[in-house]
Amino acid sequence: MPALCRDCLTTFDHAARCPSCRSPRIVSHPELFDLSIAHMDCDAFYASVEKRDDPGLADKPVIVGGGTRGVVSTCCYIARISGVRSAMPMFQALKLCPQAVVVKPRIAAYAEESRKIRAMMEELTPDIEPLSLDEAFIDLSGTARLHGAPPAVMLARLVRRMETELGLTGSIGLSHNKFLAKIASDLDKPKGFSVIGRAETQGFLEPRPVRIIWGVGTATQAALEAAGIRTIADLRRWERVDLVARFGSMGDRLYHLARGQDQRRVSRDERPKSIGKETTFHEDTGDPDILDGHIWRLAEQVADRAKARRLAGRTVVLKLKREDFQSVTRRHALGDATQIADRIYREARDLFDKAGAKGPFRLIGVALADLVDEDQADRSGDLLDPDAGKRAKAERAADAIRAKFGKDAIIKGRALR
Repeated sequence: MPALCRDCLTTFDHAARCPSCRSPRIVSHPELFDLSIAHMDCDAFYASVEKRDDPGLADKPVIVGGGTRGVVSTCCYIARISGVRSAMPMFQALKLCPQAVVVKPRIAAYAEESRKIRAMMEELTPDIEPLSLDEAFIDLSGTARLHGAPPAVMLARLVRRMETELGLTGSIGLSHNKFLAKIASDLDKPKGFSVIGRAETQGFLEPRPVRIIWGVGTATQAALEAAGIRTIADLRRWERVDLVARFGSMGDRLYHLARGQDQRRVSRDERPKSIGKETTFHEDTGDPDILDGHIWRLAEQVADRAKARRLAGRTVVLKLKREDFQSVTRRHALGDATQIADRIYREARDLFDKAGAKGPFRLIGVALADLVDEDQADRSGDLLDPDAGKRAKAERAADAIRAKFGKDAIIKGRALR
């Protein structure tokens, strides 16, 4: 059976240890060198960056997220042992793991590491489809002759480089389509390398719960269970026409995925529908000055994310949630796309003023939608605001200074409100 040492990259027939370096970190599979569709997922990415940059956090449970009324962005594996999970309310996470160290997200720092990882991927293939800052699909079909090694070897080399050069780890899922590659990457985290071959696809899927299917959330799972469908095997017993009749287009998707069929290509042109950031307050507030400060900080973070992904947006969106959980959303289409924080802030603040919504509010969010490539952004001047161009140039200069000296090297006064 083909095998690969994940430490020295030696290939050999299956053995308990690598014959070259004696490492036990090997991966073996009958189809190991025949598969080329992969999903790479960084291990607890935000928390890993924080631990790398602050060695004092190495052995501590770390939660990256907002305040007591915010949510967990991510957490390290030590915190996960206590039951902490992404998207969990912060108060619940701290109840489960009261000794955790809570760190505010540093999106600009994470985006910079993401760019470095993306550059490493680009050396392997142009066929990369990012899903977020910390995960991506990779299609290495036809690259064996170019690299002189099969895709499995190049993927092992990628995560080894990430660890030695960046101090960050990732897990690889390798299979014959995107659906199965994404499932595989989550089978053996952290530092995993899992393979799902063609021959084993049906046997692997059948006993698994339906929630393993990407996109099956709580509501869909409940609807499936109401129909007596709890496992992939249950799903396979349904005829395609019956699934479509009951669940619409989702039924057709479920029919194919239950059989391990996924024709989607790895597409580097895939982009998110929007880039946004929101914050939940410790205490509900209707204070205009406090809200103005938050709008500015959110606009900065949205701009940082857009710049990191080399995108811009044609529409600015403002979201407010009142103390009774009722939401107010306002949006404004721009004359041309932008990724400039100053412009995002001014548009979002104008939306806030015009919304006439009565506080107090428990949440506020800012987003860019209708995304385009950054080379289509901020090309025309604003006749009603002749200083907009000067502020944009100043912001670009400030970005360069922060990149060199840290994100706190320059802070606008309104961000201190």
